[in-house]
Amino acid sequence: MSAEEEEDPRAGTGAGSAVPGPGSPAGMKLALQPASPRAVPAGGGLFGWLRGRCLGRSAAVDPARDTFGAMTGLYASIQPADSVYLSTRTHGAVFNLEYSPDGSVLTVACEQTEVLLFDPISSKHIKTLSEAHEDCVNNIRFLDNRLFATCSDDTTIALWDLRKLNTKVCTLHGHTSWVKNIEYDTNTRLLVTSGFDGNVIIWDTNRCTEDGCPHKKFFHTRFLMRMRLMPDCSKMLISTSSGYLLILHDLDLNKSLEVGSYPILRARRTTSSSDIISSSGSSGLRAVGSPCHQNDSSPLSEKHISRSSQREGGSPRNSLEVLTPEVPGERDRGNCITSLQLHPKGWATLLRCSSNTDDQEWTCVYEFQEGDPVRPVSPRCSLRLTHCIEEANVGRGYIKELCFSPDGRMISSPHGFGIRLLGFDGHCSELVDCLPKEASPLKEIRSLYSHNDVVLTTKFSPTHCQIASGCLSGRVSLYQPKF
Repeated sequence: MSAEEEEDPRAGTGAGSAVPGPGSPAGMKLALQPASPRAVPAGGGLFGWLRGRCLGRSAAVDPARDTFGAMTGLYASIQPADSVYLSTRTHGAVFNLEYSPDGSVLTVACEQTEVLLFDPISSKHIKTLSEAHEDCVNNIRFLDNRLFATCSDDTTIALWDLRKLNTKVCTLHGHTSWVKNIEYDTNTRLLVTSGFDGNVIIWDTNRCTEDGCPHKKFFHTRFLMRMRLMPDCSKMLISTSSGYLLILHDLDLNKSLEVGSYPILRARRTTSSSDIISSSGSSGLRAVGSPCHQNDSSPLSEKHISRSSQREGGSPRNSLEVLTPEVPGERDRGNCITSLQLHPKGWATLLRCSSNTDDQEWTCVYEFQEGDPVRPVSPRCSLRLTHCIEEANVGRGYIKELCFSPDGRMISSPHGFGIRLLGFDGHCSELVDCLPKEASPLKEIRSLYSHNDVVLTTKFSPTHCQIASGCLSGRVSLYQPKF
């Protein structure tokens, strides 16, 4: 055990914080003691008040913050839980894992058309949706504790209800190629999907029937890989296989975006509009088990880019920013952004990048920087690289989906035949408490290896001190602390 692992797991959570016990393999849970409230230090002046506001602190620290802060410390003692090691060999590779919001159900998206449901605490198998789709199941997203959506290479999205799993609620048709990503706006109840046809489509679940939901095309771009919404739905981020990251600011999902209907902000490290339109990037990469699909039609034209790049001032609704994020060691080579995640508090974005030659991968954290450029002549850039680490590129051609912990203090990253737990420092501190002046390495808290094949996806439980991972040979492993 390293020196970092031997340090007090409660460091930074306050002497009065109680360490909650995780669910044991038999499903037992230790009682949580309420955390002692900590007042914001007095005498900090305006700077202290602004810092407290940035952290979301009031007179007493948010109880959820303390609870998750204490839970994160337990991950130093986490181990594979052999008694709840789930075998799914007959279902193909595991492409995605998703817990229900209350942590009571773990869903598994499988290569061979199936969706598996488990009780993650007791390890009991609940249900197998044997013909959930007609092709690979790529992604699962819960809309609430009962309703969830799945998407597939069969170009459809399906809605399911945990109370009635024998039949789908409905099937949604609208994409023309493999559907890879699902997001959900809880405020408007709009479902947002993206696929390798380059389209981002909005579905109105408020008017859902057995025949489907009303939908409209919201956005289109070439080489689309992943799409995410900020927790407050104020931004949409889209990554591409050609190494670009698109950010739609001040998002308005009710407005469809056509060519020339949105302003394009100054793009960092983008010198030619043809780079955005024609860059091929790492076109051979396999996205969650499927080869990349490239669409030759682009919504961006040179005249629109050159004209709108001249604008100054604030950002109107749905203004587009095009970035080529800085990746260590890749300054002179392109890269493919294969995995895209967002900090649960909206502070940062997490990217997994692969080089064009596919011989190197990086996990990178980029802090969001709001506001206009410091100098009008400077290019706008909303992201700043703060932390990164090189990854073992085992299983070339497959995307490895990483994730943040529920409190955003830790990252779980597929690493060969296992996962690595990464922190911003050795104490699993908040990102805003350890922002470096220059990019610094992510700290490895623990490495866990329990698979016999390349791990493709990993997920934190939203309510328990537990992590799930799935691999290419179709196995799911659960990890939790052992004492």
